[in-house]
This record gives sequence, structure tokens and C-alpha cells, in this order.
Amino acid sequence: MTTTEQPLPARTVARYAIGSLGTGGFATLPGLVLIYYMTDTLGIAAITAGLLVTLAKVWDVVIDPVIGARSDYSLAVTGSRRRFMFLGGLLLPLFFILTFAVPSGMGPGPAGLWVLLAFMATATAFSLFQVPYIALPAELTASYDQRTRLLSVRVVVLSVAILLFGAGGPALRSLGGDNEVLGYLIMALVAGVLIGTAMMVTSRVAQRGLPRPAVPGAAVPGTAVPGSIASNYRDGLGALKRSPAFRALLLCFAIQGLATGVMLAGAQYVATWVLHSESAVTFLFVSLIGPALLFAPVWRIVAGRIGKERAFRYASIMFGIAALALLGMMAAPGAWIYLPVALAGAGYAGMQSLPMSMLPDVISHDAKTHGEGSAGIFGGVWTAGETTGMALGATVLTLVLAASGYVHSAAGETVMQGPAAINGIILSFSLVPALLIVVSLLVFRRYPLRQQDIDAGANNSAPPHTKGAP
Repeated sequence: MTTTEQPLPARTVARYAIGSLGTGGFATLPGLVLIYYMTDTLGIAAITAGLLVTLAKVWDVVIDPVIGARSDYSLAVTGSRRRFMFLGGLLLPLFFILTFAVPSGMGPGPAGLWVLLAFMATATAFSLFQVPYIALPAELTASYDQRTRLLSVRVVVLSVAILLFGAGGPALRSLGGDNEVLGYLIMALVAGVLIGTAMMVTSRVAQRGLPRPAVPGAAVPGTAVPGSIASNYRDGLGALKRSPAFRALLLCFAIQGLATGVMLAGAQYVATWVLHSESAVTFLFVSLIGPALLFAPVWRIVAGRIGKERAFRYASIMFGIAALALLGMMAAPGAWIYLPVALAGAGYAGMQSLPMSMLPDVISHDAKTHGEGSAGIFGGVWTAGETTGMALGATVLTLVLAASGYVHSAAGETVMQGPAAINGIILSFSLVPALLIVVSLLVFRRYPLRQQDIDAGANNSAPPHTKGAP
């Protein structure tokens, strides 16, 4: 076993994985309930609700490359990305609670503006953590297989987070009884504190390093000068331009984020209007995440035998077939849908862990050919792409709902949905994500890196920091 192949300490792996309790919670809960909160509690039209969420996510996309470049600069000057991660975890609970704290009696217009501003602030806090978090695996180990191990454990925790927040969020909301506004506030309070705590714990995995005084007015090699936002974007575009592997992997992951985003946003609608039980969303998430927990280590074993790239294709195909099978709800909705949802969960585990373990490979390959110091830039662009995919998922759902005649309502109102609206919900939960998976696999055919490319670079480079935790 070479130096670069030494196993990561279990403490480092565990602390890194705990961060996915925060990232998974933030990705799951707003995606699951925010659109529904606006359309069925605040009385905001579906198309408007989708636009507001999209605007907040566009802001997220705008700031991610800047945060990535600043994170690289902080690493070069102070020796650590920790302060960004800790600050994000500290601020997120406050803004997350405010997102679901719209005062009673506020009209749809002001309520929508409140949600927009609060959610934009929440997204900013999340990016302060997420962007450096994504950059860390490339710095914790240079080993192809150790990165798979690190990200596989992370996906197990991510799956737990999706189950915890996907099933627990609606359960917490129900504590408000007939008072929907109070229920959402309770949910936001508990979830926000848990997300922020997980993030602050994981911030300790970032290496401490020793501060290195920066020369006033001078750039740190490999990083952008703080304050030069234009340089931050140029660096991000430069990373995309020079790395075909990054372009292919990012576009594929973003398209798959769109597929899972539209399903996630549609789950509550399926539970309410197709299965006729709001609480059914809990069983949907249990069906999805139970298999994901089981299959995360399975995909690691499969990847070790046939490579991450082939394993990722098989996982994606499994998810796509499962999504397509859900079209059967148009003819016979019922409890049978939990079986294809479980199959989708098995595929989802690989769709998450394998691309995320390929990203550090891409970063290290770029460092070998273009020099160190750009991991944060890659992380910022990656987060922007992932965010775009997930945000557009909610947008696609609201477009389908609007086109199919979905009727929005305020808290306490009773409405009925027509057959066209029900079919629109089903299509967005089945055919749309299945087609997106096909497109993503066509894009992934351009991904060029294999294990020999990564191991060759690792064996010719200096050993990285592997302790990762104080």
C-alpha cells in the first residue's frame, strides 16, 4: 500500500459524513414542502411560487463561484476553509426559521416577497458551508478508492438525512394541528437547528493549517484576489473550459438533479392528490431511503470491481426504469407504487455517491495538469450547477401544475383538482424524470477519466494531508 493509499482515519470519515445531515436536510425539506407551503398555505399561485424559488436559487448560483474563490484564498492565506463552513452553519438556522415564519394575515404578494428574501439569505448561508465542503475530499486523500469510501459513507448519512427530514419534517409540521402556520414554524425551528449543528460539527474536519501573511495587494498563487468578483467568475469559467471531465460530470449531475428535484417537489402532491393522504409522503420517503441506505455500500463494492463510471451508469438506469414504471399511477394509483420508488432509491444511492467521488478525481487531475489551488473554484461551480438542477426541478413541476390547471389554496380552504391536474402531477413524478435520466447518460458518455488516470497522478505527487481532523 502506497502512502497515498493509506486509509483515512475513521474519525475523519465520520466527521465529514455528518455534514451530509445538514446538506441533505437543506436539500430535502425546502424541496419537499416550500412550494406546497406557498401554494396551499400562503395562497400563492403555483407559477409564482415556482418563480420565487427559482429566483432564490439563481442568487445561489450567482454567489457560489465567488464563495469558492474566496474559500481557496482563505485556504492559501490561513491554511483552512473552516471559518466559511462554521459561519454557514451558524447563520443558516436563523434564516431557515424566518423562511417559514410569514406573519399570519399577510397577503400572497407580501408573503411571497418575505419567503423570497428569507430563502435567499438561507441559501447564502448554505453555500458558505457547502462550497468548501465539496472541495475537501480532494484535499483529504489522493486515493481513487479512498474517495469512493469517503463519499459512500457520506451518502449513507445523506440517505439518513433525507429519511429523517423527508419523513420527520411533515411529522413535525403536524404538531401544529389545525394551525398550519404554527406547524411549519415548529418544523423550521427543529430542522434548522439540527442542520446548523451538523454543519458546525463537520467544519472541524477542515485542516487547521498555519496562517501565512498575505502581501498587501498581491495575489496568492493559484487563487483570486479577494474583492475581484470578475476574477472569481473568470476562474470558474476557466475551470469549465479547461476540463472536459468536469464539464461532462457537472452537466450530467445537474440534469440528474433536475430529475430528482422534480420528483422531490412532487412527492407531497402525489401523496395528497393521487394517494389521497398527506401522511403518505412519509411512506414515500421510507420506500425511497430504506433501499438507498442498503445500496450505498453495495455501489461502493460494485465500483471497486467494475469502476465508478460503469457502476454509475447502472445506478442511473435503475432509477430511470423505476421512474418510468410510476406512469402506471395514471391507470391504477395505489400502494404498489412503493415498490418502484424503492427501486429508484437503490439507484439514487449510486447516483449520489459515485459522481461525488468522481469530483475529487477531476479536481486532482486538474491540479496535476494546471497546478494546485482551485479546489474551491471547482466546488463553487459544482454547487452552482447542482443548485440549478434542483431549483429547475421545482420550476418544471410548477410549470406542469400551471399548465394542467392546478388550483392553489390558502390555509383552511378546501379545493378539488381536476383529472388534468392529477395527470400532470403523475407525469412530473414519472415520465419527466425518466427522460431526464436518459439525457444525463448521453452527456456522461463524454466523461474521459478512469482509475489509471487518477492513480498515475497520485503516485507522482506529494502525499496529501490525510489526518483531516484535529
